[in-house]
Amino acid sequence: MFSRAVRPAVRAGSAVVTRTAPPNAANFATLREIEGRLKSIKNIEKITNTMKVIASTRLTRAQKAMDDSRNYGQTSNTVFEKAETKPLEDKKTLLVVASSDKGLCGGIHSGLSKATRRIIQQNPESDIVVLGEKAKAQLSRSNPGALVLSFSNVCKDIPTFADAQAVADQIALLPTDYASVKIIYNKWLNAQSYEPATVEAYSEEAITQSANISSFEIDDQALANLREYALANSLFWAMAEGHACEISARRNAMENASKNAGEMINKFQILYNRQRQAAITGELVEIITGATASADM
Repeated sequence: MFSRAVRPAVRAGSAVVTRTAPPNAANFATLREIEGRLKSIKNIEKITNTMKVIASTRLTRAQKAMDDSRNYGQTSNTVFEKAETKPLEDKKTLLVVASSDKGLCGGIHSGLSKATRRIIQQNPESDIVVLGEKAKAQLSRSNPGALVLSFSNVCKDIPTFADAQAVADQIALLPTDYASVKIIYNKWLNAQSYEPATVEAYSEEAITQSANISSFEIDDQALANLREYALANSLFWAMAEGHACEISARRNAMENASKNAGEMINKFQILYNRQRQAAITGELVEIITGATASADM
């Protein structure tokens, strides 16, 4: 038997123990779980904010390189436009996809892959050369037999003409004689949008058979060099502009990720405050109930 002084506390304790929990108590996360989730989301927000700042810093340099390469590429293509150069119809076409190895930049790589598949549907006999692992992973699943050459570790930094020349030299060593080379890249529209576009580099035979090629004083020995230079110039243009689009897309993606993380932090902070207030209220109810039971005894 308990003493008379102990009985009220025992009865109050039994009353607390036998009180049933609310039916939806299992759906509420504990304060420790919510606090851990908040901490992880805040860490993610710090990472995305840092990546956004880095992309914003790199974007200015990438845009300058894009403008310079575009001037070279457009000037080079003016020669073939005035010469009315057209690709040959009895030979295959080579598609060069100017992608990269890095992700976290929205759908910039999948857009190139979709554009490449649309071109292949029109020209099923085309071969593919891929710059970058992202587009290669996507195209190797849909068109594994069309891949003839791929490059990795490209466009990690601002592309240079030497990088484009190295790629052009490897393309020139391919055994197949192609009618033309279509370079598929992301065309810069503004800081928020871009679209897949193509720039064409012609074969030496197509240049020779141009309608107005006679208006240019070009030696026959220089045609091969002109063809290689035009291919490298177009590749430089496509790589530089695609790199600028990638940096811009990454900045936009990290900005959206930071915004979404901030919204989740506010949501979980409200949930944490509600759960904490509910826990404090429950403890106060228990104390008051125990005190009331003790006073009644």
